[in-house]
Amino acid sequence: MTTTASAATAPLADARALGLAHYAARGVLERVLARHGVTFQQQIALRAAVTADAPRTPEDLVAQVRDSLKADPADLRATLDELVTKGLLVADGAHLVPTDAGRELLAAAGAETAPVSARIWGGIPTEDLAAAGRVLALVAERANAELAALDA
Repeated sequence: MTTTASAATAPLADARALGLAHYAARGVLERVLARHGVTFQQQIALRAAVTADAPRTPEDLVAQVRDSLKADPADLRATLDELVTKGLLVADGAHLVPTDAGRELLAAAGAETAPVSARIWGGIPTEDLAAAGRVLALVAERANAELAALDA
């Protein structure tokens, strides 16, 4: 059964609602990725390498993925090693570059998740998406500032 809350009865967005939405959507993606033999963190790191404008060093990739996932750098280095072992990234001098297999995996996973994403996001009014985008950007900005203060 599908229900849609009206504006008058919709709950206010808060950290719990954000977390529940994130983990529900992530759960969908993780099931698809598991069929391709990769984890969520591996997919994020691989995507960073595939979408880079220029080849990245392992440390560049660690920094970029850490900025996104707030994960431990040692865990991210291990993730990059796993991607190399799986043949999805390869060393090219001081850089890590995606292999054809890595690009194909991302394309296949994207093709598999596209119709699901369309069902999840479809029909949400543009103005609601814009409002949610503004709120989420502000929450991310504030949370990143708090993380920076905690790390200082």
